[in-house]
Amino acid sequence: MYEDMVTARYYEERLQEEYLEGKQPAFDISAGPIPGELHLAAGQEAAAAGVCRHLRDDDTATAPHRPHHVAIAKGVDLKRMTAEIFGRENGLSSGKGGHMHLFDPDAGFACSGIIAQGCPPAVGAGLAAKKRNEDGVAVAFLGEGAISQGAFLESLNLAAVQRLPVVFVVEDNDWAISMPKGRVTDVADGSQRAAGFDMPGVRVDYDDATAVYDAAREAVGRARAGNGPTLLEVQVHRRMGHFMGDPESYRPEEDVEAAQARDSIERLAEDLRGAGLEDDDLEAIREDARERVDEAIEWAKEQPEPEPDAAHEDVFVNPPSGVTTEEPTHELAGGDD
Repeated sequence: MYEDMVTARYYEERLQEEYLEGKQPAFDISAGPIPGELHLAAGQEAAAAGVCRHLRDDDTATAPHRPHHVAIAKGVDLKRMTAEIFGRENGLSSGKGGHMHLFDPDAGFACSGIIAQGCPPAVGAGLAAKKRNEDGVAVAFLGEGAISQGAFLESLNLAAVQRLPVVFVVEDNDWAISMPKGRVTDVADGSQRAAGFDMPGVRVDYDDATAVYDAAREAVGRARAGNGPTLLEVQVHRRMGHFMGDPESYRPEEDVEAAQARDSIERLAEDLRGAGLEDDDLEAIREDARERVDEAIEWAKEQPEPEPDAAHEDVFVNPPSGVTTEEPTHELAGGDD
């Protein structure tokens, strides 16, 4: 878990450096090596590390628009994920998805920028496992601002009715974009949503990776044994703005300072020291993480950008007439009409 967490933290610190290149002093979202928005999950690493330690390669995990810590904990290929974020041809989706739409079927991982969108696919994966008589588990990560979304509530309902092997993990960082939690929901404890669907609801009140691990062990074990879904909420903290370039003028300074003062990574390091690890052991883990991250970023930056014509590949419709040299065919079954 410590390895996953320090890798995710350093990875996002490096992405922040790369992303801001060329975008300042006047913030230009289209400039620089990483196009578009970038949402970072620094401070939320414990939730992903504690849960994903219980998952196998053939299990499924879905994430929201802050996906990198979950992707790393689930085993997504670091180089190809980075190439995707940089919009390069060798990325997970040939550079077309970007950081909010990562998809790695080999690792059983997907994410989306649409709020709570990962819940229905996770339920679908759970339903597939059940129909195949397999013991696979699906986990859907989402933010506390998404717990009133229809997709989330409908997913809870179907998972409960069908007793599906799904674990819903709410990462509560106290902020729904620019709105404090209390202004978007009157439910202080999001795990209470589970009561309306007759499923277990558990909350971990602080972002301690070991506490998350213990709670997830029971939830994933229940799902894998065929005993239905669980709703798990983890209190985390947001160390950065909603997106890179966010001035956070809506956020009180004391809240930012409180988030910076909390660090689940250092808390876990203290636990490891108490278990007998030396500082040199921890530094070796951190150094290995830095080397892998730096190598992935340099590799990604060396990859070619997609050719313009690739925009017409992997789409659901043919390009407009005249865009390509070949005319599209429209053959109908049963005749030439």
